[in-house]
Amino acid sequence: MAWLNEFPSLGSDALGEIRRSVDGAFRGFTREHGEMMERLFDPLRDFLLASERLLTQSPWPFVVGGIALIAWLASRSLKIVIGTVITLLLIGFFGMWGDTMKTISMIFVCTVVALVVGLPLGIAMSRWDRLQKVINPTLDVMQTMPSFVYLIPVVMLLGIGRVPGLIAVVIYAIPPVIRFTNLGIRLVDKDLLEAADAFGSSTWQKMHQVQLPLALPTIMAGVNQTIMLSLAMVVIASMIGVQGLGQPVLKAISNQYFTMGIFNGLAIVGIAIIFDRVSQAYGKRLQRHLEVVHG
Repeated sequence: MAWLNEFPSLGSDALGEIRRSVDGAFRGFTREHGEMMERLFDPLRDFLLASERLLTQSPWPFVVGGIALIAWLASRSLKIVIGTVITLLLIGFFGMWGDTMKTISMIFVCTVVALVVGLPLGIAMSRWDRLQKVINPTLDVMQTMPSFVYLIPVVMLLGIGRVPGLIAVVIYAIPPVIRFTNLGIRLVDKDLLEAADAFGSSTWQKMHQVQLPLALPTIMAGVNQTIMLSLAMVVIASMIGVQGLGQPVLKAISNQYFTMGIFNGLAIVGIAIIFDRVSQAYGKRLQRHLEVVHG
């Protein structure tokens, strides 16, 4: 009965051979196509550098005023605007302004990329059930895979730097916007779609004028979750060269600098609260507007 205590396996030699074969094939692919992949992502790097320069090199009163204006236009809440301004001023007062601006620029670019890729995928999933059956398991894997694992193939392909970190963040954070876009469109009332068909609307007109507007609050919830996951991943991505608040946190962990870790961690929390409150307020405003329009 001793065999019951040992689970049957391939054995260390066979497993080692499989790992060496897979790793060797991936290394060969990176050596052959790595340079081409780097050139492919050059526009993404330029976009990130431009947004980073805009935030880090602009006078801080203009940056604070611009962010406060965006918060007001999205939320129309004086409390949120005042909270945003106070949070940014405290971050600057404690000497974390530059790192915070780099983190905000990274989150902005990651969110834009996630929306550009995720929205069309979510729309396509809502239209074709077969595609949804294929993509859903992939999203399940992406959401349950340990975040550190995303760094391995990205570093092997593109090395260490901003762009590999950005790609790792996008992969980690994109599933919510895909799922919520698909869900929001599928939850649109069938009676409204039948009414649109009765008026002779084309498929594009139904999507553009009925489904997407009604799904916007749900989509905004997905955007909110994508932003939160991006912020969570930024600290981990600092291990491969992503600049911003993640690097001081990593340094604090390595050197046991308690105060540095707490301050930079609180700065990340402050940014997360700003993004969360603004995006949620904007989603609620959209919901109220749609209720008035369709009420």
